[in-house]
Amino acid sequence: MKRIVFGFLATGGVMLLLDLVWLTLMAPRLYRPRIGELMADTAALGPAAAFYLIYLAGVVLLAVLPADRENSWSRLLFNAAVFGFCAYATYDLTNQATLKTWSTTITLVDMAWGTLLTTLAASAGFAVLRAVK
Repeated sequence: MKRIVFGFLATGGVMLLLDLVWLTLMAPRLYRPRIGELMADTAALGPAAAFYLIYLAGVVLLAVLPADRENSWSRLLFNAAVFGFCAYATYDLTNQATLKTWSTTITLVDMAWGTLLTTLAASAGFAVLRAVK
């Protein structure tokens, strides 16, 4: 159980750090110019925390732990990338399908970012999980 907790914390720490950098750099450059009228002035922390906890549980359960059972980096990279791509595609394509103002550029960039972010965060979690005995 200790290994799983450390893996979860490492996955979450890396995801939070990378996402914070991404959003700080890209909100004014990518998101605000294209969908600024849809954006809140500040993020609501409750829903954001709920998202991260739920998302991280999914990453750990569907990518990190299966890779650990198989002792396989290739399984980790594949599962994490697929999970990140599908999750971000769900969000972005749903927004593009249902909102009057949504950018195809945001959809494509965000899906690529979600795939990379999830893969990097899961990789950190997997590395820590393997290192903890």
